[in-house]
Amino acid sequence: QGRRGASICQPYADIRKLLTKEMVVSANTSWVFRFTPYLLATTMLLSALIVPVLTTRTPLGFMGNIIALMYLFFLGTFFLALAGLDAGSAFGGMGSSREVAIAALAEPTVLIAIFGIALRAGTTSLDGIITRFAAEPLLMLNAGHLLAFFALFIVTLAENGRLPVDNPATHLELTMIHEAMILEYSGRLLALVEWAAGMKLFLFLTLLSNLFFPWGVALANTPVALFTAFLALAVKLLLFAGAIALVETSVAKLRLFRVPELLAGSFTVALLAVVTAFFIK
Repeated sequence: QGRRGASICQPYADIRKLLTKEMVVSANTSWVFRFTPYLLATTMLLSALIVPVLTTRTPLGFMGNIIALMYLFFLGTFFLALAGLDAGSAFGGMGSSREVAIAALAEPTVLIAIFGIALRAGTTSLDGIITRFAAEPLLMLNAGHLLAFFALFIVTLAENGRLPVDNPATHLELTMIHEAMILEYSGRLLALVEWAAGMKLFLFLTLLSNLFFPWGVALANTPVALFTAFLALAVKLLLFAGAIALVETSVAKLRLFRVPELLAGSFTVALLAVVTAFFIK
């Protein structure tokens, strides 16, 4: 329609504005409601120290197992669902129940999809997978790798509340999933929740970029290697952001009872990736 969209820095401006706003907390809430935003921010920071973003030599690389990363992601989801229930609002409880139902299908899919490529790499360590594929790119030339990629891409949309699973820009409470859980938040607590949501999307896209397209990831912490890794990651993230934008402008939001069918399909694709990895040596 020829309209000009918001700046790419708009989310940062929104977070800055929220940090200056007064918090309004319901008297019916417990410590869970106030504690959850800080827990979300902490889990995302720890996850960022585990995921190889620019280099395989991450600060918490010694615990860089995919299972540890999934525990951190699910811990944040669990407490966010509790916070939605803790407020005592109808929409918060509705959003929490929907989020848990989606997470029950999405989290196993992430594990199985990455296990599919971990079998080819011979390790479940994230930096080990990237190092192996960067050294032997021919290992990625198989159907299982492609199946695991598509399964993880679908789960990325679901876990981060993107179309066709959820609409982050909706104002209709009955269709909300993620937004329904945080309706009671305001001020700096809402700023932390929004930052954590953006960080989670960044980490999922980084996993897609570096696990399936490991070119450019620094294997040594030298200035030239890190700068090259930064440029490579920026290009890959731009391509994935464009792919998500294309999906969101091409499809409509699924009805709620159709979402499990989509996630069950991605789970099946992830299983096929594991089976393929067993047969292709």
